[in-house]
Amino acid sequence: MNPEIFAKELAKYGFELSDNQKGQFATYYNKLIEFNKKVNLTRITDEDEVYLKHFFDSITPLLEFPDLFKGEKTLCDVGAGAGFPSLPIKILCPNLRITIVDSLGKRLKFLDELVNDLDLDEVTLVHSRAEDAGQNKNLREKFDLVTGRAVARMSVLSEYCLPLTKVNGYLVALKGPKAQDELAEAKHAIEVLGGEVEDVKELTLPDTDDERTLIIVKKVKTTPKKYPRQAGTPNKKPL
Repeated sequence: MNPEIFAKELAKYGFELSDNQKGQFATYYNKLIEFNKKVNLTRITDEDEVYLKHFFDSITPLLEFPDLFKGEKTLCDVGAGAGFPSLPIKILCPNLRITIVDSLGKRLKFLDELVNDLDLDEVTLVHSRAEDAGQNKNLREKFDLVTGRAVARMSVLSEYCLPLTKVNGYLVALKGPKAQDELAEAKHAIEVLGGEVEDVKELTLPDTDDERTLIIVKKVKTTPKKYPRQAGTPNKKPL
């Protein structure tokens, strides 16, 4: 998917990229490749692959569930790595206020430079483990939307993300193919943490057989204070 095809695919969903937005994606790609030589951010470096498997993949929640992103929303991206999915979404939704939580300083340095190069405002970078962020009173239950992509299994991801989600907000999980088994395994965790699965959408990336699953979990009640548990525990002992 070259930049031109990327723009055409977005147009099918009613997103007409401005020249500025096209430039932002081009800058993003160049910065990613340049920084990737020093810090391992991605194994995908071919331009067409980055546009498809990082940029387009990241914005699938916006394309499939546009109503979630309407208005003045706050979004927390947990374990964003090289800024996926939050920064491609931010390019298309400039009003979105983004907070990125990541535990690796080198990745945050890249993100700090990238946000500057892209001239994005309302982006806050937080150097923290997800478990610590979820217990931080400045972040806990503060976000309309919380995203996680390629971070952890659904049961673990729920413990990372739902404590950060406002009641009546949403966890948006970007998963690979056939995530139903993972979701079934996470049913108990989601319930305990105050969530309820609202929608599951299976899709394939354009002109490929690459399958993806989007899981939308609504936060219906407050997360009990003891969650998330201390760093490392959710992964070692999933709920």
